[in-house]
Amino acid sequence: MSTSLPREGRLAGIDFGTVRIGIAVSDARQTLASPLDNYTRLSKDQDAGYFRRLVKEEEIVGLVVGLPVHMSGDESQMSREAREFSKWLAEATGLPVEFYDERFSSALADDYLAAGQLTKKQRQRRRDMLAAQVILASYLESDR
Repeated sequence: MSTSLPREGRLAGIDFGTVRIGIAVSDARQTLASPLDNYTRLSKDQDAGYFRRLVKEEEIVGLVVGLPVHMSGDESQMSREAREFSKWLAEATGLPVEFYDERFSSALADDYLAAGQLTKKQRQRRRDMLAAQVILASYLESDR
């Protein structure tokens, strides 16, 4: 599903989860990634409505979904679920999707949060959207 994303316009970074989805967005020049939201999944219809609104309100032109892989680079059951979700997300929003290796995104988000002297509950609320920010920022910095 690696479709080339537009080089201009806002992108959304997605940290896929079966319960919560972290979301980050870029600026229109695709130089900066900022955490936006943690979305708790409800149902296919409600999830589709949320993502359609997100795309419209944030003027998103493409989606970068973190692909969870093992340290060896091999895909896992979660990788397959992320791919299925991405296919559904592309159909629901009509936008192109690219995957980006997310092996270290959650660990890096945890490091950022630990440095912030937040309570455990505050860290948990921010973790997924920060992981999405790490995924998107890494994608933006890559050579694509």
